[in-house]
Amino acid sequence: MRILFIAGFAVIAPDAPKSRELYVEALGLPLSAAEGSEYWHSEKVAGSKHFGVWPLSQAAEACFGRPSWPAELTVPQASVEFEVEDANAVAAGGEELKRAGFELLHPARQEPWGQTVVRLLSSEGLIVGVSYAPSLHD
Repeated sequence: MRILFIAGFAVIAPDAPKSRELYVEALGLPLSAAEGSEYWHSEKVAGSKHFGVWPLSQAAEACFGRPSWPAELTVPQASVEFEVEDANAVAAGGEELKRAGFELLHPARQEPWGQTVVRLLSSEGLIVGVSYAPSLHD
């Protein structure tokens, strides 16, 4: 697997409004959300392609298709995504991780916004993604 760069980092927030008090109000990060969304993010934080405050319920939905995190798994604290060269490399990376003994949260798939991603839960409690987002390659 050939990692090109860190595509994004997000804090996983069990209480998103409380987290925004730190990241938006106190630190003044230029985060915003689409109408009706609780996922606050920005591509305008220097040194980062993407930074976000990801509600735990949305992380659970993205990984498992339901709004609650499975009780038998460690509740994640953050998410980091590593970018690869194309969508095919995401699937190959997921297979490589499985062969290395890692359990995937879900196989490679394309999200509604065009990103292809595969995710696992690390021993440190991070959601780790291998991804390809076409918008980061323009």
